[in-house]
Amino acid sequence: MLARRTLLLFLPLLAFAQPKPRYTSPPATSSVTIAGKKITVDYYAPSMHERKVMGGLVPYGVVWCTGANIATKITTEAALHMGDLDLPKGEYSIWTLPNENTWLLIVNKETGQFHLSYNPKLDFGRTKMNLKTLPSPVETFRIDLRSDGGNKGTLALVWEKTEASIPFTVN
Repeated sequence: MLARRTLLLFLPLLAFAQPKPRYTSPPATSSVTIAGKKITVDYYAPSMHERKVMGGLVPYGVVWCTGANIATKITTEAALHMGDLDLPKGEYSIWTLPNENTWLLIVNKETGQFHLSYNPKLDFGRTKMNLKTLPSPVETFRIDLRSDGGNKGTLALVWEKTEASIPFTVN
């Protein structure tokens, strides 16, 4: 009985003794309304923490979940023309295939999966992204949705010294 009572007294302290993850990636959201239709991206935003990101933490030639934790989700109230893809309104996960000089945006029909659970059989399609080198590093990954006037917009992935972007049109 004494051992049980002692254990109950120390259980709250044991919670503090558990090792905490070295880094955490908080949830983030980006949204824009274009031509009266809302487009939202929900993702988890990892940070550099003095690590090499592109070609390191995010290896070249390997599909990346485009964030952390749970697969990045795009929700659109309208059909979008994005690169070579005509995307019906709805919810999708977005992934990327980064390489040193070219990136592909991958739109997948599955949402809510763990970031290492990519299933290429559920791809809606892939399309090439534009790459730009940034003048100074960006510590925390972010996804920007920008209105470019009229029914046009841009989806941009920004981290370290890389911006991978793709224009889109709201149909």
